[in-house]
Amino acid sequence: MLRCFSLPNPYPNSRDDETPTRSNSQPSPTVSLTHEYSLAVQTNSYTEIWSKIHIHNPEEEHHNNINHYQNQVSTSTSSSHHLVSQVLHPNRELVDQALHRVKPTTLTKLVSTYFEHSEKTSYLLCLLVQHSIKKARVIYTPLNDLLQILPLDSLSQLQCDRVYDVFVEFNLFDNPFPHPINENFKETRLGFVELKQQLDQRLKKTRKKNRFIRNSVLCLTTLVSNPSQISFPSKLDKNKLKHIAQLDAAAKGVYVLNNDLDTIDRLVSRLHAVVESDKVLIRIGIERGRDKYPIQEVVKQLRKNHLNFFNQLKDLEEHVCLCFATVNRARSLLLQEIHLQEENK
Repeated sequence: MLRCFSLPNPYPNSRDDETPTRSNSQPSPTVSLTHEYSLAVQTNSYTEIWSKIHIHNPEEEHHNNINHYQNQVSTSTSSSHHLVSQVLHPNRELVDQALHRVKPTTLTKLVSTYFEHSEKTSYLLCLLVQHSIKKARVIYTPLNDLLQILPLDSLSQLQCDRVYDVFVEFNLFDNPFPHPINENFKETRLGFVELKQQLDQRLKKTRKKNRFIRNSVLCLTTLVSNPSQISFPSKLDKNKLKHIAQLDAAAKGVYVLNNDLDTIDRLVSRLHAVVESDKVLIRIGIERGRDKYPIQEVVKQLRKNHLNFFNQLKDLEEHVCLCFATVNRARSLLLQEIHLQEENK
């Protein structure tokens, strides 16, 4: 199955020693998105994020029911904050320390906004998306376990009774995937769009000003009798180049993160539609009580769909981890630029 993938590494000059080694053979002119995706999910950073998000909890395996899920909801916010503090790098403390040491400018304000937006996005990914994924697994596990053991042909009355009970329990749950997706999630994405526009404008203005300074100095060297008397404002030029690098790192981070969020939005919407379809089928199965025929027909249809559902759920889980990796890579590059600016004052 071809998986959705936003972009390959947008930072070709950054360190990428965690990426698995590619073949030395001549690359194909056609980029394989599936291949790029498989490389992305094999990186050390991705593996580390996945292991932190999916900490194995044996106790949960014995409590896949509605009461246990409702108890988990009350602690989801605090656990998500703890999880983000473990996954997000560099963390808020390091970012605040770096920003406090540099001179407040329009640029540092934009950079600070990016850090705030990326942190908020990380919390939303845990609170909203990861929460939905966990709820979906709680809802679907009893149904999936039952489908694994039911015969492919006709069901006995005892089996139909068991299916009916599972259908009734499934029907008690609301769709775990929001549609439309959470308003805070939408606001965050719109904030990134606005931030990208501001960064692009700032980047364009800075590059234009830097070219103007260079051209002015070059013109002076052609007009004076002794060009050696003209000194190029190297410090100013270096500062401008640092600003450009900083803006470019932030703009790339915002662009790629926007693509990742678009992909997650589409996956959540698609999963919402699948759950709604299953709920319609299951309601049909319970409308006529424990009648064998409608229950058997619904089971046949669900058996065709359930594998695809879990594949889509896995896709979403992977993209959440990829999004975290994108956030961390962009934050790290941006923090490096801030440190360079401080060191070369």
